[in-house]
Amino acid sequence: MNCSYVKDYEYVVIFDADFQPQADFLKRAMPHFKGKDDVGLVQARWSFVNNDENLLTRLQNINLCFHFEVEQQVNGAFLNFFGFNGTAGVWRIKALEDSGGWMERTTVEDMDIAVRAHLKGWKFLYLNDVECQCELPESYEAYRKQQHRWHSGPMQLFRLCFVDIIKSKIGFWKKCNLIFLFFLLRKLILPFYSFTLFCVILPMTMFVPEAELPAWVVCYIPATMSIMSILPSPKSFPFIVPYLLFENTMSVTKFNAMISGLFQLGSAYEWVVTKKSGRSSEGDLVALVEKHTVQQQQRVGSAPDLAGLAAKDSSLPKKDAPKKKQKHNRIYRKELALSFLLLTAAARSVLSAQGIHFYFLLFQGVSFLVMGLDLIGEQVE
Repeated sequence: MNCSYVKDYEYVVIFDADFQPQADFLKRAMPHFKGKDDVGLVQARWSFVNNDENLLTRLQNINLCFHFEVEQQVNGAFLNFFGFNGTAGVWRIKALEDSGGWMERTTVEDMDIAVRAHLKGWKFLYLNDVECQCELPESYEAYRKQQHRWHSGPMQLFRLCFVDIIKSKIGFWKKCNLIFLFFLLRKLILPFYSFTLFCVILPMTMFVPEAELPAWVVCYIPATMSIMSILPSPKSFPFIVPYLLFENTMSVTKFNAMISGLFQLGSAYEWVVTKKSGRSSEGDLVALVEKHTVQQQQRVGSAPDLAGLAAKDSSLPKKDAPKKKQKHNRIYRKELALSFLLLTAAARSVLSAQGIHFYFLLFQGVSFLVMGLDLIGEQVE
């Protein structure tokens, strides 16, 4: 954006490295700016090339389908505001400059610029029918670090923007939406609820006979929330139980990230690029190879003598091939500690005849054990 030629343009489109926009992306996105001088951002939807690669990517797909189908679409339709996803979006350069430009004060610069632009009065449009392919992290290690950044960053930003939100000239209900729904509910209250209830309070009640949690707290509320989250991706209904257990397990990482971001602890400012396997670029590589092959076939008399080159190469001394990196499972102590607590509480619930809690504690304990031993998704090198 500091290049001299930028001054001649009105818009900038942003893509992360693993995103593969369609050829007509700009033709479908740019008309939404026409005649709407107050529109600062047009955001497209993500789609995923590896959403059925393994159980981890399937569960991520449920979360992100809900995010785009419900959160982004509803906020865009009724409030003209939502969090910029950091990629697959077209910005009006004037909106970026008017909002103070891109800042590195938090680990969620995309959300930061979106909030500041909203406070300046700029409107956002979300296009659910314009998709841009990308890739989901396939290892638990990569996903865990991504979620830590995605939940610590908003808490950092909330601290920095709270006073600005209160002083801004936007309407009262928009201020309430920003504070209570955009920041607090999704990023603070839900992780806190999941972690304290299912990972601390429920297992501890098994050791205190006088304490008892009603069934609607343990069963009905989480089941309802899971069904609502999975509705935008109906093909994922067979995974509703693993999804509920997975979200409760991830609440440990999210709760830890939330606390570190809120109180500015050391891990809040960790920036770790999410590792991807490169699947979103495989189609481009195949097309490039096919095109190169056709071009070689069309060149008469100039085709290289591959057989001769191969024979010459075989006569040369061979270098030792680099050793392939071994993949291994990491060990996550927090997850293993909570697994021990939950499985112990499950055994205790049998002894105290509280059978309604046994199955949940058992399956949730096994879920923590699987995560703690890094048995979900691909292993890391």
